[in-house]
Amino acid sequence: MPHGKPAGVRCAQLGAHNQCLIFGQASRPAFCASLQPSEEMCGESRTHAILWLTELEQLTRP
Repeated sequence: MPHGKPAGVRCAQLGAHNQCLIFGQASRPAFCASLQPSEEMCGESRTHAILWLTELEQLTRP
């Protein structure tokens, strides 16, 4: 996504099982590489993590 990923749009680099297809590669965006999982972000379920990431996207929308 050369111009960034709009909020609410699935990343083009996510595979069928939600794994990053460019993990560890130089082409991975700096933001993704700097995002470290935490209990606050991940919670106890995938649903919690998705809600947290959705809020982060909304808060950082240009």
